[in-house]
Amino acid sequence: MIEHGDASLRVTVPMVIANARALLEAGRSFLLSGARQELTLLDLAAVHEIDSSALSVILAWLRTAGERGVALRIVSPPASLISLATLYGVCELLPIA
Repeated sequence: MIEHGDASLRVTVPMVIANARALLEAGRSFLLSGARQELTLLDLAAVHEIDSSALSVILAWLRTAGERGVALRIVSPPASLISLATLYGVCELLPIA
């Protein structure tokens, strides 16, 4: 579901409503863990299916990271994520690396 290294999260499943709760919790768990990084990369290269719940999950992760003083940067976002973010007017909130 989510693979993580010292300063990265790699999502390996579709970011759709069926996976949203599990993804939210897994990402938050990593971000709230004792490991403190100034920068964490969110790698979405393996994500091939996205719906609007992905934006909610990502925005929640960004909030959690910000509360911990961690900069979260998105790497390899799918075009569908950018399209949805543009449609909802939140594209400028996504820190694309």
